[in-house]
Amino acid sequence: MRRNKILVLAGMTAFVMLGVAAVQAPHQQERNLKVLPKDISDQKLDSIMQTYNKALGVKCEFCHVKKKIFPGDIDYAADTEPMKEEARKMMRMTIEINKNNFWYNKSDQPEYLKTVTCNTCHRGDPFPEGH
Repeated sequence: MRRNKILVLAGMTAFVMLGVAAVQAPHQQERNLKVLPKDISDQKLDSIMQTYNKALGVKCEFCHVKKKIFPGDIDYAADTEPMKEEARKMMRMTIEINKNNFWYNKSDQPEYLKTVTCNTCHRGDPFPEGH
């Protein structure tokens, strides 16, 4: 009888621990944000990156390197691809153009302004005409 109680208690403890593990927040990938706000949501960051992909007609590997251990995965935090720093320069440029030349609600973050975007010049080309 006592053994059965111990087994039931151990089983219930295991279920509780599994339940707690299942509802914990997923582990966020390492970030290396130098232009966009550090508190940006994953959803907003993914959305912005997808607009860059479309505006330049590129895939993520244009600015990000593949992981050496798992070649199918991308190391988004690494700074080894020179295009990543170039992209940061372009991001800073469009932020400054929008912030300094167009009216916007000051409660909005200038990083999210969309008057002048990558697509304004690039139009689906990684290197716009005249480059």
